[in-house]
Amino acid sequence: MGTINVDVVTPDGPVYEGSADMVVAKSNRGELGILPGHIPMVAPLAISAVRLKNGTNTEYLAVSGGFLEVRPDKVTILAQAAERPENIDVDRANKAKQRAEALLNSTNNSEKVDKARAELALNRAINRINVKR
Repeated sequence: MGTINVDVVTPDGPVYEGSADMVVAKSNRGELGILPGHIPMVAPLAISAVRLKNGTNTEYLAVSGGFLEVRPDKVTILAQAAERPENIDVDRANKAKQRAEALLNSTNNSEKVDKARAELALNRAINRINVKR
């Protein structure tokens, strides 16, 4: 079946460069499975884990939005942020999750709370925690 080259790049630089038998990512419209020879496409990515499958081994990356570009021989992910599990600070992610939950549960009207931003922060923190597990 072969493999497909995969590059995951953020504004801070490359996060992953390698190959995979299959790439699984979540777009804004659902989950995508990409195999070698896939038709070209571009899709916006949701905050989620990207799975890179090689045989029975699966590697995970926490991705915080961005775009997925697919060509028959290559997948490029241009992410706002992406982390490998070994680079995720779980304590920091848990604190971010707690802050976002506190903002979302806040009933203090004197404090202007941007609910959309707090929900995004919560989703990013949960994604990072899940990928670390």
